[in-house]
Parts: sequence; C-alpha cells; structure tokens
Amino acid sequence: MKRPEIEDAAGKVLSCVKKIDETLMLPLGESAGYILAEDIRAGMDQPPFDRSPLDGYALIAEDTKGVSVDKPVRLKVIDRIMAGTVSEKTVVPGTAVRLMTGAPIPYGADCVVRQEDTDMGRETVSVCTPMEPHDNICDAGEDFQKGDLLAAEGERLDYLSIAALAGAGVSHVKVYRRLRAAVLTTGDELCEPGEKLLPGKIYNSNLAMINARLKEWNIEIVCCRSAGDDPDTVKRQIEDIYDRADLIMTTGGVSVGEKDIMHDVVDLLGAGKLFGGVAVKPGAPTFAAIYRGKPLICLTGNPYGVLVNLELLAGAVMAGMSRDASVGPQPGEATAANDYRKTGGIRRLVRASFRNGEVRIPEKGQKSGVISSMRGCNCLADIGPECEGVHKGDMLRIWHLKK
Repeated sequence: MKRPEIEDAAGKVLSCVKKIDETLMLPLGESAGYILAEDIRAGMDQPPFDRSPLDGYALIAEDTKGVSVDKPVRLKVIDRIMAGTVSEKTVVPGTAVRLMTGAPIPYGADCVVRQEDTDMGRETVSVCTPMEPHDNICDAGEDFQKGDLLAAEGERLDYLSIAALAGAGVSHVKVYRRLRAAVLTTGDELCEPGEKLLPGKIYNSNLAMINARLKEWNIEIVCCRSAGDDPDTVKRQIEDIYDRADLIMTTGGVSVGEKDIMHDVVDLLGAGKLFGGVAVKPGAPTFAAIYRGKPLICLTGNPYGVLVNLELLAGAVMAGMSRDASVGPQPGEATAANDYRKTGGIRRLVRASFRNGEVRIPEKGQKSGVISSMRGCNCLADIGPECEGVHKGDMLRIWHLKK
C-alpha cells in the first residue's frame, strides 16, 4: 500500500467519519472555545440610544457660535445625568445639561462640550469653545444595528465575539458539543512521572504531551492512560472506551518489530485500515483505521514523530470533525534564515522558529526521539522529498504551531 502524503491521509480519515452534530445550549459565560451552531443577529441597536463619550455638557451648538476664551457664552444648567439614568428635561436655547461618560443625550441637545472647555459650573456653565452639531455624540447603533450578524454558525466563540453577544443581551448560545478523544500509549517500558524510574524504563512524555495539546485545542478527553504491550489488553481497552469517544489515538507499536502490536490490535478489532504509513519523516509508520465508524489513529512512539503527526494528521482530522479551524497548525511561507542539510529522499518536517518573515532551522536536536529541542520553536519547516537541503534565502513552506 503506497504511503499517502500526510494531508491526503487526513482526508482519507475525514471521508469516512461524520462531523459532530450534537448541540448544547450553554450560558454565554461558559461558551468560550465552543463552535457556534447557528447564526446570531442583533435584536437591538448598540448602543440603544445616542450617548456621550465623555464628561461634559449637552447643549445646542448654535448657542456657541462665535464664542472664544475671551468671549464665552453662559448657559443655565437645568439637569445632571449620570450613566444609567435619563433626563426628563428638554434642552432649549440658553440651557445645558451636565452629563457623564455613557449618559444618554437629552432631548433637544445636538452636541456635547468637554468639561475641560468649560468652567465646570453647577448652576450655570461658561463655554468658550465653538461647537458643531453632532460633536462628541456616539450614535445609537454605532457598534451594531438591529439585524446585524454578530456571530456566524461555525465560528469559534472567543472573548471578542462573546463581548459582542453580551452587548446585544444574549444570555445563552447554541453550540456544537466538544469532540471527545481517547488516548492510549503502548509500551511496557513506560512509567508515569512521579514513579520511580526502574532500569530500562522511560517516563511517558507522549501521554503528557497529547493530553496538554488536546486541552489547548478544547478537545474533551474521555480517557488518557498507558495500555502496555499486550495486544488483547489494548484491544479490550479500545472496546471499553469506544462508546465514550469520537476518536481514539494510540502511540507506539506501529512499525514492524516484535513489539509493534498495533497492527495485531487492528486485526483483533476487525477495524479497516485506511493506509499503512505516511510519506513523511518523522513518524512515517503512522497509520489509521476505522473502527465501527470511528477513527483510530495510531501514532509512532518517538516523541517528535508523535508531535508531527498529532499536529498535521490527527489535528486536521479533529479540526474537520469538530468544525474548529483553530485546531492543528496553519500553513504559511517564510524565507530561510540559514542553511540546513537534509538527508534521505523523503519529505521532512523539521523543528524551526519563525520571526519577522524568516524561519531558522536549528542543525542540532532534530532526531525523532528528542522533544526538549522544541523549546523556542514555533513552527515546522516543510522540506520536500526532492530537496537535498535548504539554503539561506530559500522560500520555504512552514506550519505555524498555534498556542
């Protein structure tokens, strides 16, 4: 079976699964990170009335015609308005209303003068700055108007969209439920951080990495544990979590060694394998299957190989299923800031750092078993199979790793 490009591999998986269709009604304050399941339009103007953007006096602009510092106009102050209150008085020639930031413009007034341009009088006020109609007035509907689209179906709700919805008085929103993922790491050599590290054992960094990344992507994690190296045990664990998960990921056991058990596990489950590896390094042995209508993505065991396929393969699948385009990396282009020698006739995704339109590829720390060298890197540089290396000034495709 020919190994597909990693993007094609993700497409194969997505062609066999369904998007999340279940919806929830959530309080607006609990909806951050969820995907909106319907368009929301404004049911009112915001602001709902003309208001003052500053502390000052509402008056009629014609009353200030020809005034100056040496020749101010004195107006009678007939009322005082704070934000959240309204005036029942009407401004007529020769009068003004003291008002604070956010207060509604009283009837009859057509401008607001800054308090700094007055003597700040209480009974009467002297104005020494000529005004024009509509000066210092925020119009009703200045932010949005009734019927305007505030948030669209498929949009990921963030603090800005939530602020707009709150400003329109929206208290609850209809959203798609979060994607539910299960993670199993295979390997008898693994132990958990905090346990005593016995001879021949290593700490399970893959489980911690995937768990953290899924949380950053707002994926609901229904299971995240180590499963050992016994095919029957792994099979039973996958069967046990099937009903709770939309997607199952494993790490390790995907190559052709004696302990590479995931091929046997897939056979024991009766799952249909979609492809037997991907045309990329690291993580080339990664494969996927469909188990009772749900994707089973089997990543490699080397930490950097896990990272690459978690981002580009599993991330793309989860983005499609959850309708959340913020999941997974985003493609871009950058100019190479340094030379980099590539070996092997296969596409490589290497650690790199992007800044100011340039991408720098560190020469050291590129082995698939190394993960600590990702510190300071914020993207993956994509080097094609035909390319023998990168030269400073080359234009490269990169994948931004979104935080």
